[in-house]
Amino acid sequence: MMRVASCRCGSLRANCSGEPIRLSVCHCRACQQRTGSAFSAQVRFPVDAVTVEGNWLEFVRIADSGREVTYRFCPSCGSTVSYMIDEWPDLIAVPVGLFDEADFPEPAYSIFEKNRQSWVSITGAETQHHP
Repeated sequence: MMRVASCRCGSLRANCSGEPIRLSVCHCRACQQRTGSAFSAQVRFPVDAVTVEGNWLEFVRIADSGREVTYRFCPSCGSTVSYMIDEWPDLIAVPVGLFDEADFPEPAYSIFEKNRQSWVSITGAETQHHP
């Protein structure tokens, strides 16, 4: 199966083959700032299952966890199309909202819930919740 994620202007795409390793949501402040929403939702694929096409810029930051995160984003519209965390170099994350398909499973993890907005409830039967 091939899934395609694209930025808002369509000039940067992530072609993802196969099934994702996991879907997770994150409530950390950095994800809230990146998405402009109360949390982020992303799927992770093996890095060799994703081909990013188009021109991108990279932004690298140190997360609250101390890990280095490298974001690839569209220089035209600013959408983050993928990111990698140095601790997991074999995985690449792609924001769920960039895919046309809406057929992903419920999230496996909900992390940084200490920053979760009080009105947000992640209710997957199998979802693991982490402060």
